[in-house]
Amino acid sequence: MSGQANIIEVKGLSKTFGKTVAVNQVSFAVRHGELFGFLGPNGAGKTTTVRMLTGVLEPTEGTATIQGHDIRSEALLSRAHLAVVPEEANVYLDLSLWQNIMLMAELHGMGRKQRTHNALELLESLGLADRKHQKARTLSKGLRQRLMLCAALVTEPEILFLDEPTSGLDVQSARLIRRIVQELNTKGLTVFLTTHNMEEAEKMCSRLAIINNGQISAIDSPRRLHSAMRCRQFVEVSFLSEPPPMSELQSLSGVSSLDSAGNTIRLYTEKPGRTAAEIALFAKSKPVEIEHLCTRKPSLEDVFLYFTGQNKKEPAQ
Repeated sequence: MSGQANIIEVKGLSKTFGKTVAVNQVSFAVRHGELFGFLGPNGAGKTTTVRMLTGVLEPTEGTATIQGHDIRSEALLSRAHLAVVPEEANVYLDLSLWQNIMLMAELHGMGRKQRTHNALELLESLGLADRKHQKARTLSKGLRQRLMLCAALVTEPEILFLDEPTSGLDVQSARLIRRIVQELNTKGLTVFLTTHNMEEAEKMCSRLAIINNGQISAIDSPRRLHSAMRCRQFVEVSFLSEPPPMSELQSLSGVSSLDSAGNTIRLYTEKPGRTAAEIALFAKSKPVEIEHLCTRKPSLEDVFLYFTGQNKKEPAQ
C-alpha cells in the first residue's frame, strides 16, 4: 500500500460552529484502493469531517483534495466519483427498491443498459432480488441499509464513504455488508469507513485514524497501533491458594506495574513471554500453586480508549 498514490489528502481541515471547535487542524491521507477506518468517540469530529469531505459542510479553515480536486474550489469534480452510505438509511419509502436504485443512477447520468445491469447484479449479491418491486417502507432496517448500499454502488463509484454501516443491524445483514465491501475493496474500491465497532475496524481496515476532541490522536495500521502500546501488554495469573505478596511479584524483572482482583493478578510488561516464565519459576520456589497463567495484548478497544483518553485508570504501582 505504501507505494500507492493518495486518493484523498486532508490538510489543516477545521470546522467551527460559533465558539465550538468541532474539527481542529486535521491532516491525513487515504491511499488509492485502501480500506481506511476513521474511529472516535461521539462528538469527536468524525461525522463533521466526513460531511466536509463529501460536500455537505463548508470547512472553516484548511481544505482537502479528492482525486486531485480541491473540495472548496472544485467541489463538483471532487465529488464526481464518490458515493456515501449514511448511518440512517434515507431511502424513498414510497418508491420500490428498483425505483430507488434507478433514481440514483439516473441522477448520475448513467445509461439505461448500464444502470439496469448494475442494479440487477447488486440486488442479487445483496440478497434483495426477490424484493425489487416492494416499497422501501416495507423493509427492515437491515434491508434498508442493503438498499442504500445498492443505490450507492450502482453508480460505480471509485470512493465509498460508509458511516456506521452495520450499526444496529441483524447479524446476517451486517456480515453480508462487510463481505460485499471487502470484496469490492479487493477489486480496487477505496473505502472510508467510520465505525464504533472495534472488531469490525480491526478485521476490515488496512489503516486506522483515531480522532478525539477534533484532532487526530493516532493513525497507523491496527498492528502498529497495538505495538505502540507494548507497555500495556500483561501477564494474567491466578492462584489456587492465597497469592504471594504483591511486592514480590512487582520485583520480577520487566514488570512495570500490576493490579489485582481477588486471586487474579495482572503484571504489565513489555516482554510478557519472559515474565510468564519467571512467574512459573517463582511459583515453584514458593508454596503457591498456579491455577491460570496467560499472556495478553491490549485489544483494539484498549488502544482506542488509550488514544482518546477515556481509560484514565492506571494500574496500581
